[in-house]
Amino acid sequence: MAKLESSFKNMALVLCGIAVFAAGSLGLVYDLTLDPIKAADLAKQEAAVREVAPNFNNEPIKEKYFLLSPEGDSLACFPAKKDGKLTGVAIESFSKKGFHGEIRVMVGLDPQGRIVNYNVIKHAETPGLGSKMAEWFKTDKNRQNIIGLDPGKDKVWVSKDGGDVDGITAATISSRAFLDAIDRAYRAYMTSIDVNLDARTSASAQKIQKDTTVRSVVKTVVPKEPAAQKKKAEFGKKKTKTPVKEEPVKNTEEPKKEEVDGQSSASATY
Repeated sequence: MAKLESSFKNMALVLCGIAVFAAGSLGLVYDLTLDPIKAADLAKQEAAVREVAPNFNNEPIKEKYFLLSPEGDSLACFPAKKDGKLTGVAIESFSKKGFHGEIRVMVGLDPQGRIVNYNVIKHAETPGLGSKMAEWFKTDKNRQNIIGLDPGKDKVWVSKDGGDVDGITAATISSRAFLDAIDRAYRAYMTSIDVNLDARTSASAQKIQKDTTVRSVVKTVVPKEPAAQKKKAEFGKKKTKTPVKEEPVKNTEEPKKEEVDGQSSASATY
């Protein structure tokens, strides 16, 4: 077999062949693993729903529908029913405020909106710190446990922000993000059943209103006159000099007394 001549054309052909082979291999691997990955995600989702949803005998996965949160996010909702009667819901919620990005949580609520359970589906938080959220907020210690709380009445946010929940030690950002996902699920569900959060005087709505007020105060800026408009106004003005009124100069010096032979005229004798 003749040796391939070393030229730019041959090198380009070889590189193109390698690239085509690599792309084809990656595509084949993707196709082979796509279905198993989907099946694994579905199994994980089903397990999370079974863990957090109240007692049920229906198939929540098959009855899935979507909720729209007040922020406009679409959240998957899995209704849990016992003999046709709603016992609660499992809502797949999220927060993008995590220390290392997005956190996804399956939140179980009863028909009134109280927290039944939760399951952390996905996160990238620091091991040993933020990762503790999987069990931290279920632990019945101090004020960590959120199970049974009603976000409409209880302050389900970290105590550092004035809430009723003790955040994870040295992982306040992760704690805030986790509770943000819980709150998002709650508000989406309550909105779906036509409950006016403000009318209910929910703790959740109070927190949102407080945060919004703080942001609006911080962003308030005293309006300034546009520079172009100001320049134009100054340019249009006629510059006139104010006449200066001259006042007669007063002689403040006392008149000199005429001296006669070394004596003042006042004392001179004739």
